[in-house]
Amino acid sequence: MPVSLAVFLLLVMLITRYWYPIESLHRYDFIFVAAVLFQLVLLLFKLETLKEAVIILLFHIVATVMELFKTSDAIQSWQYPEAFIFGIGNVPLFTGFMYSAVGSYLARVSRIFDFRYSYYPNVGLTVILVIAVYANFFTHHYIWDLRWVLLLVTAFLFYKTRIHFKVIKTHRSMPLLLGWFLVALFIWFAENIATFANIWIYPNQTNGWQMVSLSKLTSWYLLMLLSFVMVTLVQGVKDLSRLKGFNHCQDHGA
Repeated sequence: MPVSLAVFLLLVMLITRYWYPIESLHRYDFIFVAAVLFQLVLLLFKLETLKEAVIILLFHIVATVMELFKTSDAIQSWQYPEAFIFGIGNVPLFTGFMYSAVGSYLARVSRIFDFRYSYYPNVGLTVILVIAVYANFFTHHYIWDLRWVLLLVTAFLFYKTRIHFKVIKTHRSMPLLLGWFLVALFIWFAENIATFANIWIYPNQTNGWQMVSLSKLTSWYLLMLLSFVMVTLVQGVKDLSRLKGFNHCQDHGA
């Protein structure tokens, strides 16, 4: 398995929740510095490519814009309760790494496990869909929340799509929609760990921690879709079904 920025960040968050002896540096700022150093180590030892670093930068930009909106005084979807210096507005800078960790992981596993696809939908349609998904993260505060419509459109576009991944020497496959759900579920578990570690809190957690609602899975699923399409725009899509004589039944595990 590839070294994961997401796992590293979760470990740092949990450890510093219970033991953080550096009085001269805010905990949030320490997490930011640790994330930057970890990212540099990945690049230095070529565990991550420059193309993957570009993906991380894109995620930072997209995530920071959304974080600034969601934590604004007018919206307050969640908040970062501790002090920090490295930040913009109400948003500490390490938050960009939490989102880019998802993009980084997707980019690296797609290379390591040689991701290929069958019956991948038109790329232009996927771009339009994720633009609508991203917009809905903002607009649902003012107009109707279209997440269920977007999920139905996602199911319609990707219901035939399978992801093919190499395990040792054999490519196996699974429905892409299922793969996204499994990763979204993992992110939901990670979110519970992060809120427990006081990294950010929702309004209902102000007076004491409680588990994040399962309804957040829809948000993480849509974020997975957004992340995935962003990665494919940089890395491209290897669609096996476009190859002459393709038969997905020949793929082990299909």
